Amino acid sequence: MRHLLPKAAYELLESQPEAVFIDVRSEMEHMFVGHPQGSVLIPWIDGPDWEINPNFVAQVKKMASTDRPVILICRSGKRSVDAGLALENAGLKNVYNVLHGFEGDLDDRHHRNAQNGWRYDGLPWAQT
Repeated sequence: MRHLLPKAAYELLESQPEAVFIDVRSEMEHMFVGHPQGSVLIPWIDGPDWEINPNFVAQVKKMASTDRPVILICRSGKRSVDAGLALENAGLKNVYNVLHGFEGDLDDRHHRNAQNGWRYDGLPWAQT
């Protein structure tokens, strides 16, 4: 798995339109916090039981086959690593993780979106 800062991930998405951009956060995060434009929601862990999605790998493989680049993003870049490892273990070879995720790391006051991440970098996002 390769790791990219948000701006580099955006550039990769722009230069490789065949890439699949997966938001692995929960449905509630996707809906209430917003999401990167062009991403597809396939939760790695979701409510109500907050367990790993047993269909995650199959759902991603259905979208990406085995050779398209798969770019994963979560809130802070940690869940997407676990999701990426599962994809690699299932045979996908072109997996990327977005460092700092959509909302970025916590700052000294325990706030996100204050020092790094997709939204902090001003990259395109939407809220539905």
